Amino acid sequence: MNLEQLILDCQKKNIKAQEQLFRLFSSKLFAVCLKYSRNYEEAQDNLQDGFMLIFDKIGQFAFAGSFEGWAKRLMINNALQVYRKDHSLRLITEDVADEEVVEIDDNNLSMDYLLGLIQELPDRYRLVFNLYVIDNYAHKEISEMLGISIGTSKSNLSRARTILKDKIEALQTTTAISAK
Repeated sequence: MNLEQLILDCQKKNIKAQEQLFRLFSSKLFAVCLKYSRNYEEAQDNLQDGFMLIFDKIGQFAFAGSFEGWAKRLMINNALQVYRKDHSLRLITEDVADEEVVEIDDNNLSMDYLLGLIQELPDRYRLVFNLYVIDNYAHKEISEMLGISIGTSKSNLSRARTILKDKIEALQTTTAISAK
């Protein structure tokens, strides 16, 4: 069965088609949920809630653009909505003129370790970092999505990068010392 037919069947509330769609996209969309969650369990909850949202809104998918991109956007918006409801998203308002570039020696860093570092960031920094660096949203879009100013978005990105840089440098220093 092709993807278009699968989506059409899901629009008709066909449970078997929904199960197939879940199996087809769950791993990719779980990776998105991991980026926007504090931990693995929260990512699982966000995935489940996100798929419920996808199945609820699948009738709005107009076959213009990729389904995966549409579903990813819903997952991101769902995760952001969780933080808005939780009231745990307190954004710092500061202006930062320049963005700092983080240079890392990635020979010693696994993707799982980097993801862990990103998940340890405070919510306000993690969300902006993921939206900007990983998902390529502009600061203007981020400000609209999170209800913050562009300057706040830039500031939170800068803070996230500084925290990550400090943690990576500490790891590299520890690794260099233990290698001697």
